[in-house]
Amino acid sequence: MDIKTFGVIGAGQMGNGIAQVAAASGLFVIMNDINEQFVQGGMKTITKNLNRQVEKGTLKENDSKIILDRIKTSTSLKDMAAADFVVEAASEKEDIKFSIFKELDAVCPQHAILSTNTSSIPIGRVASKTKRPEKVIGMHFMNPVPVMKLCEIIRGIATSEETFKMTWDLALKFNKTPAEANDYPGFISNRILMPMINEAVYCLYHGVGTKESIDTVMKLGMNHPMGPLTLADLIGLDTCLAIMETLYNGFCDSKYRPCPLLRKYVEAGWLGRKSGKGFYEYK
Repeated sequence: MDIKTFGVIGAGQMGNGIAQVAAASGLFVIMNDINEQFVQGGMKTITKNLNRQVEKGTLKENDSKIILDRIKTSTSLKDMAAADFVVEAASEKEDIKFSIFKELDAVCPQHAILSTNTSSIPIGRVASKTKRPEKVIGMHFMNPVPVMKLCEIIRGIATSEETFKMTWDLALKFNKTPAEANDYPGFISNRILMPMINEAVYCLYHGVGTKESIDTVMKLGMNHPMGPLTLADLIGLDTCLAIMETLYNGFCDSKYRPCPLLRKYVEAGWLGRKSGKGFYEYK
């Protein structure tokens, strides 16, 4: 199957980044979200990213226009009837993802592959909401998508070899480095990353150190590009909590119990950069 039209569900920080790299690779893109404000916000971010590349001299102005012209916005999932491959990048909530996949299964052509950018929800669980589980797969990009090279490819128990190979090749087309993971909660990336972030929150909760000290230790002592609390703010504390809950419920192991302070911040609406306040304040 030749993939020509690429659908993206969600125009937020992950969705617009995925749409950008897909359009930059030469694909026609349909970027969908629940209302016009969200999709136009996604287009604004893509335009800003491309303009920055033009200013740096890494992208020609005409090429930037070509990339933007390849992206069509949508507020109806029925528009995905034209897609050969779809990536869902909606909120990290099972009920939302399950509803989207049920509708995609009904409107997308039979040859279309349906993938999810989920950070932790088992692929087999998502696939069970469709009548094409062999064509459902995890395609987990890293944030920010246009910059980060990794793309985690996760097979569900029913995912076909053909679906896996096409998804792997698509990641290469997007100039990403794919890595295969088996279908367990959190996969590889977040099964390792999120407990580390959660433990950093516990260190703050128990008064082991200030947020600045915790981040400095990990940056300078472990050579991380940013500290775990800064990274949590970038990811979104609500997303971090959702992933930790998926790990905790999936393994029934107390080592994955979300820190009460993390839950407290989310309940207060302190979600990190996107809300203006998390472990740090943002203007």
